[in-house]
Amino acid sequence: MPGDVSAAIAERMVARRKEHKLSQTALARKSGVSLGSIRRFEQQHEISLTALINIAFVLSCEQDFETLFSQPYYATIDDVIAAREREAR
Repeated sequence: MPGDVSAAIAERMVARRKEHKLSQTALARKSGVSLGSIRRFEQQHEISLTALINIAFVLSCEQDFETLFSQPYYATIDDVIAAREREAR
């Protein structure tokens, strides 16, 4: 469910923030994201994409976004086979 995904992302962000030994206030200052937005994300799991990307840069996690939506969609096994045949050429 979407709420589970956002909660898991928020939990990982909190862990990474603590690994960097940053308070919420310090993260807000370094990222340019308001303290209220950081608190809302940590508590209610709500944040704008721009704010999340700003936080990711501060926490050295910006590369994590490179894989978002990067996997191809296969509707059938025939789609998978066709894709592998194209790659083999």
